Amino acid sequence: MAKSIADAVYDAALNYIKNNCTRVVVCNAEPTTYTEANATYALADVTVDSSDFTGPANGDVSGRKITFGAQSTVTVDTPDNATHVAFLDVANTALLFVTTCSTTAIAGTVNISGLDLEMGDPT
Repeated sequence: MAKSIADAVYDAALNYIKNNCTRVVVCNAEPTTYTEANATYALADVTVDSSDFTGPANGDVSGRKITFGAQSTVTVDTPDNATHVAFLDVANTALLFVTTCSTTAIAGTVNISGLDLEMGDPT
């Protein structure tokens, strides 16, 4: 039996992230809660809004994605090794999405590369 999810379902989830994400945080470990992302593991953060995202659009491999635009010279509050990037809804104290990044020692300022938040088709 084949499995499928309508693009509209993916788009609703991705648009929720796009329309509610107000802070992106570089972290030194994988956060599983808002507090971990916003405080415990936080190294640097930047305020964002829906204009920092494009899409939804077709995913690179399958499914759907939104693309987060690069952020330059973000102040590093706590120098350490960056390993994850978290997308937060500050008003609702919600952790929306977490992804990995290349482990990198950061201090001073950091550039957050543009990246895709992608949801793949079911297998």
